[in-house]
Amino acid sequence: MIKIGTNLLSLEKNTAIEDFLETARDLRLDCVDFHFRGFTSSDPGYLSNIKQTCLRYGLPIGYIGCSVGFGGDPAQRQESLDLCKNATDLALFLGSPIIRVFCGRIPEKNEDGSDPWPPMIAGYQEAADYAATKGISVGLQNHPSTGDDMLRIRRETDRENFNFIMDTGQWIGSPGGYPRDDDPRDVDFYAFMEQVMPHALYVRTKFYEIESGVEQWIDYDRILPILKAANYNGCISIVYEGQAEDRIEQVRLAAAYLRENLAGY
Repeated sequence: MIKIGTNLLSLEKNTAIEDFLETARDLRLDCVDFHFRGFTSSDPGYLSNIKQTCLRYGLPIGYIGCSVGFGGDPAQRQESLDLCKNATDLALFLGSPIIRVFCGRIPEKNEDGSDPWPPMIAGYQEAADYAATKGISVGLQNHPSTGDDMLRIRRETDRENFNFIMDTGQWIGSPGGYPRDDDPRDVDFYAFMEQVMPHALYVRTKFYEIESGVEQWIDYDRILPILKAANYNGCISIVYEGQAEDRIEQVRLAAAYLRENLAGY
């Protein structure tokens, strides 16, 4: 059964995790996921309380997000690796099976003229190898990228615990991608979803304008059949990035929309 949840960052900035969990329970969601920076302390007592609250509310933790890739100079890559290790340790403590890392636009050359791919792949491999020692998987999120880049990274990283977190909005050429002046008509980003979906550990569904009860920026009538074709049976996380003031209501509308349209699957 597909599980519907949401991400901490869908609510107001600086929402406390405890308040977020109450909201997720009140919305009758099935799971939650967190960004690493949402935790205000690394104290075991604080983290244990969050874990126990999730258990009481029936809210499994899907993944722990850290916003890192492996571009840049050696010092930046080491910083990214250290963050991945910290996120992995946190995921192990909380009982989350996945950490999230990024794939961004990959330049043809680094600033020093070198090929960006070998050190980037080495970084993903090191992150996956450390996560494997803890029984944790690494999910690569398109942010933004193309399907070809995602598949190449997966192939060259070549680690059993390294797969994808598929984000419906963060593709090169998609309305929610960066920079947002890209013309989505020039890129079939739905084809990117078809490419990566067979390897997805998790799905992030972006919502930007759902006030009518139907998302206006991206076409879920095209996306949901892609999930079905891949026999996806995991978690779907609602990530609201619109401008409406009542963000909780937007998450509620998105959850209702997904439940209705997934009922036949």
